[in-house]
Amino acid sequence: MTESAVHRTIEAIWRIESARIIACVARILGDIGLAEDLAQDALLIAVERWPSEGIPAKPGAWLMTTARRRAIDRLRRDKALERKYETIAREMDMNDDAAYDSVLDEDYGDDMLRLIVTACHPILSTEARVALTLRLLGGLTTEEIARAYLVSEATVAQRIVRAKRTLAEARVPFEVPPKVEMTGRLSSVLEVIYLMYNEGYSASSGSSWMRPMLCVEALRLGRILAGIVPDNPEVHGLVALMEIQSSRFKARVKANGEPVLLLEQNRGLWDHLLIRRGLAALERAQRIGGPLGPYALQAAIAACHARAGTAEDTDWVRISALYDALAQVTPSPIIELNRAVALSMAFGPEIGLEIVDALMNEPLLQRYHLLPSVRGDLLLKLGRQSEAGDEFRRAASLAQNERERELLLKRAEACADNNT
Repeated sequence: MTESAVHRTIEAIWRIESARIIACVARILGDIGLAEDLAQDALLIAVERWPSEGIPAKPGAWLMTTARRRAIDRLRRDKALERKYETIAREMDMNDDAAYDSVLDEDYGDDMLRLIVTACHPILSTEARVALTLRLLGGLTTEEIARAYLVSEATVAQRIVRAKRTLAEARVPFEVPPKVEMTGRLSSVLEVIYLMYNEGYSASSGSSWMRPMLCVEALRLGRILAGIVPDNPEVHGLVALMEIQSSRFKARVKANGEPVLLLEQNRGLWDHLLIRRGLAALERAQRIGGPLGPYALQAAIAACHARAGTAEDTDWVRISALYDALAQVTPSPIIELNRAVALSMAFGPEIGLEIVDALMNEPLLQRYHLLPSVRGDLLLKLGRQSEAGDEFRRAASLAQNERERELLLKRAEACADNNT
């Protein structure tokens, strides 16, 4: 194997194993910043040794063992933790294959849960939680995170450093929260994963309609979380939503990068394996019992689209009812806007337009480009071409994503052409 091939392999192994290694070392040290540093030390040692010595038969265990040994060395220097060091050291006799097997067989579920809820701690800003999560749990470099969010590397590095400092100064314990706190802490985790996925699915700015890397990382984290918190319906609901939405990737963009709206997509390009996975996750959420939360309700809406063989087969009446339920659970102007679309599809554009017109003075939507975009679409269906064109142009002026802006301007031009 060439040296470049070895480095690519190391990078792939690190992406898979880094979160477990950091989680394990953080449990030993109680400090996620230091844990990441020691895990990175293990990675550097691998980069130095493996090209000449060869990749170990169990590379994940090798990295885990190296990082844990460095954690023990760190504890050894602290006399107050000498007893703890001796206890851990007895567990770290890694001189044979059986010992490496034991590392691979360990259940790191609790460690991973500790890492996830710590990285997404509510004490941190949303931007910091996202950056720290991608760094610690996604194994992404600061360069990759910066590229995904179209910000500078320095900005991402600063967010991560500040997040670690904030957690350390607040003495946030590296532990699974008590049951009474767990619901709130999980909500913070789900919010981070949801925001990460949405930014990847419909990029808020830049020249690309989607940023698939963010979607892939969010879905991977969601699947991990579902494995370690199997009894939470909202976790399965969010996974279901992401699985179903991800099934449309190939149909959402033309070869030239132009966006394709949902009702115009070639459903033959949808990934039916992901749809089946999403429906299964939704069924798990429903089977757990209790009223559906916001993520499960959105997954149920996505499922309606996934089950429809054609756009005409879509059950808009059910989708409208689900949006009614969603508006009751988490009322917001954006949900109300989406509800207007569903009602217009189920019962006519006049009904949808009435709701949208009532939202025109909503402060939270004044700079939201989808409000005039939806209004333009409803006006177009009512035959009010000129007004529709004005709304599409206004939406384009507010859109930060270049591809979306181009699509809106094209729709405005089509209105002008049909109006002459």
